[in-house]
Amino acid sequence: MLLPAWASSNGGIPEQINQGPLEVLGCWFSLCAAESFFACPSSCKCNNSSLEVDCSGLGLSSIPSDIPTNTRTFLFLNNKLSTLPGPVFSNLSALQRLDLSNNFLDQLPQTIFSDLGNLTELQLRNNSIRTLDKDLLQHTALLRQLDLSINGLAQIPSGIFDDLPALRSLSLRSNRLQSLDRVTFEPLVSLQQLQVGDNPWECDCNLRDFKHWMEWFSYRGGKIDQLACTLPKELRGKDMRMVPMEMFNYCSQLEDENSSIVLDNPGPPCTKGSPTPSKTKSGPEPEVEPSVVCPQKQRYRPVSVRRAIGTVIIAGVVCGIVCIMMVVAAAYGCIYASLMAKYHRELKKRQPLMGDTEGEHEEQKQISSVA
Repeated sequence: MLLPAWASSNGGIPEQINQGPLEVLGCWFSLCAAESFFACPSSCKCNNSSLEVDCSGLGLSSIPSDIPTNTRTFLFLNNKLSTLPGPVFSNLSALQRLDLSNNFLDQLPQTIFSDLGNLTELQLRNNSIRTLDKDLLQHTALLRQLDLSINGLAQIPSGIFDDLPALRSLSLRSNRLQSLDRVTFEPLVSLQQLQVGDNPWECDCNLRDFKHWMEWFSYRGGKIDQLACTLPKELRGKDMRMVPMEMFNYCSQLEDENSSIVLDNPGPPCTKGSPTPSKTKSGPEPEVEPSVVCPQKQRYRPVSVRRAIGTVIIAGVVCGIVCIMMVVAAAYGCIYASLMAKYHRELKKRQPLMGDTEGEHEEQKQISSVA
C-alpha cells in the first residue's frame, strides 16, 4: 500500500491508519482535491480564504488560462492587455469582482461578460475603449458598480443599461462625451451615484432632456458631480443644472420647423451624392425626373444660445436707457417747477410797488389839470 506524503519519515504508519484505511484515503484525496481546486496561477498572488487571484503589475498581455473556477475576485490591473478573447471568462461563473483597469483595451466583445451572472463590480478604468455594444451587459443583472472612466467613449448606446436594475454607482468621467440621452439612464432605478465630469459637454438642445433627468435624479437623492459646459463659450465652465430652461426655448421652435419640413416633403427618402444619369448621344433623351433636393438638417448650434443672450442684453440696455431718460425728465420737471414757483413769488412782491407808481402818476396828472 502506498503511503501519502504526510506519512512519518521513519516508515511507521500514522495513527489515522489504524482507524481504517478507507477513511485515511478519503481524507488524503479530499486534501489533494482542495489544493487542486484553487491552484494559484504562476507569478500571481492568491488568497484562499477570500478566493482572490491578483495578477496585477506583471506586464502580462493575456489572461492566464489556469484561473481556478471558483474564483470570486480577479485583479488584473497595470498590465499590457489589449484584447480579450470571447471565451476567456467562460469558466468563471462564480466571479463577483473583476478589475481590468490601467490596460490597453480598445474594444470589448459583445459576449465577453455573458457567463458572469454573479458579477457585482466591474472596473474598466483607464483603458482605450471607444465604443460599447448595447448588449454588452445584458447578462450581468447583479452588477452594482461600473467604472468606465478615462476611456475614449464618444457616446453611450441606448439600451446598454436596460438589464442593470441593481446598479448603484456609475462613472463616465474623462471621456469624449458631448451629450447623453435620458432614455439610456431611466432603467437605472437603483442608481445612487453618477460621475460625468471632465467631458467636452455641448450644452445645446441635445442635452436638454438629460438636464431634466439630472434634476429629477438630484431631487430623489442621487449624487452627481458637476457637468460643466464646454460649448457655447457663453456657458463655458457653468454647470448644466444651473443653466435656466429659458435658454432652450428655441429648441421647440427648431423641432417644429424640422417636423414641418418632413410633412411638406412626402415621398421616398433622398440620398446625398446620388449619381446623375449619364446622357447618351444616340436616341431620344429620356425624361429626367426633377431631383429630390435633400433639405439640410438644421443642427442645434450654440449660436442660438448666443442670440438669446444677445437679445436679453440688448433688452436690458434699452430698458436702462429708457429708465435714465425718465429720471432725467422727472428731474427737469422738478427744476422747471421750482423756477416757475420762484418767478411767481418775485412777481407777487413787485405788484404793490407797481401799483404805487401808477397812483403817483394819476395825482400828478390831476394837479397839472387843476393848475
